[in-house]
Amino acid sequence: MTIVIIIIGATIRRDEETGGIFIARVIHGGLADRSGLLHPGDLVVEVNGNPVLGLEPEQVIQILINSQGTILFKVVPNAAQSSSSHMSVYMKAMVDYCPLQDSSIPCPDAGMAFSRGDLLEVVDQSDGRWWQARKLPVLRVLKQREQWWSQPSPGHSCIRPLTLAENEDDAEDKRTLTDVEELSFDEADSDVTDGIYLAGFRRTFRLWRRTSFRRRRQSCTTCSPNSSTLSTPYEEVALYQRPPQENHRLIILVGASGVGVTELRKRLIKLNPSTFQGPVPHTTRPIRAGEQTGREYHFVTKELFEYMVCNHRFVEYGEYKAHLYGTSTDAIDDVLKRGRMCIVDVEPHSVHPLRTRKLKPYVIFIKVPDPERLRQTRRDARLITNCTINRAFTEDDFMELEETSHKMEAKYKQLFDSVLVNEELQDACMRLGSLVHQAQNEPQWIPVSWSRPEA
Repeated sequence: MTIVIIIIGATIRRDEETGGIFIARVIHGGLADRSGLLHPGDLVVEVNGNPVLGLEPEQVIQILINSQGTILFKVVPNAAQSSSSHMSVYMKAMVDYCPLQDSSIPCPDAGMAFSRGDLLEVVDQSDGRWWQARKLPVLRVLKQREQWWSQPSPGHSCIRPLTLAENEDDAEDKRTLTDVEELSFDEADSDVTDGIYLAGFRRTFRLWRRTSFRRRRQSCTTCSPNSSTLSTPYEEVALYQRPPQENHRLIILVGASGVGVTELRKRLIKLNPSTFQGPVPHTTRPIRAGEQTGREYHFVTKELFEYMVCNHRFVEYGEYKAHLYGTSTDAIDDVLKRGRMCIVDVEPHSVHPLRTRKLKPYVIFIKVPDPERLRQTRRDARLITNCTINRAFTEDDFMELEETSHKMEAKYKQLFDSVLVNEELQDACMRLGSLVHQAQNEPQWIPVSWSRPEA
């Protein structure tokens, strides 16, 4: 069975058993669609008085090419034609696709290339395998059904460690001097003081992650139900505006270590602590003099912490000096229930378990500026690592930050709702506040399942 694009804005196919030529697809917005005279499934009997039964599609095209003036089709209408297939739905692309690299597409010229995160309007779903969609003013054929989008499972996802610098920051910087000393070099992660970046690249954390799987906790015997394996290449979306009576949407900041994610979050909270707040972390560390449970931390037993781990109640967690630390969904809920906007910064792989109808997260990617601007704005910055304290950035540090940021954006951009380039902290903080306001008060695209009433 052959399908070929033709000049009137439709495709045709030949039934190999009967030799009949049928209209396979009418391109939405094309000449045939605007005329309203041709529909998918119509049997073409003649073209300009020439019988086409038994001809190859290429021969039919040649008749059209040789025709001058009006083109007349004699067709037998498809009695089963349904108009419901032309209802528009909106999809967010979760994968990249290039029709020129797809050997299964019948008409590559009619295909539409798209990237993860692109918004697509699907205007025709009459063909179960190939939809018609537009991206901006473009209308093309969109691949559906076959699992060409499948990605390998990331493996065991029980352990979701987090740098303790981030855990400590989630307590709104209410730490004692002993806490700072305890955190050692990881404390430098994405911090800024008086305009001077103290940007550790989580070097000690990376080493911890490499060894943690050899001494993994045995309390959890099953993997987390959350997986990055895709079940579909598209996510249906709808416009949503938060009603005043609903909780605020969770705000998630994501970015490479050293780009300033944690500092932007801290500055936003400090700017208006009655509106913005971070979740209070859980820890098994003993409570110290002057601390209160629920303020610096939720102090819990090791048994309770492990119970919460096995019930997937932590977004991220890790172990430091035999004590466990973690950011829980319960702590996030506590902030939202009090009517405040909860701001968290997490690793990109931790966004998936937070993408729920209840939280309706708005994800902002904090992006590294262009190379020249990066070096200019961090010229006086100081870098803290596990080897050298308080040294200047090197060219290798800049290159690592750029590479990590670009890889993170390329891999996870389908999850991002906005991108914020952090060139200068004060300006970036103001723009972040504007994005947060828009997320809470203006219409935004969300997965359609989040907007449906609970059953």
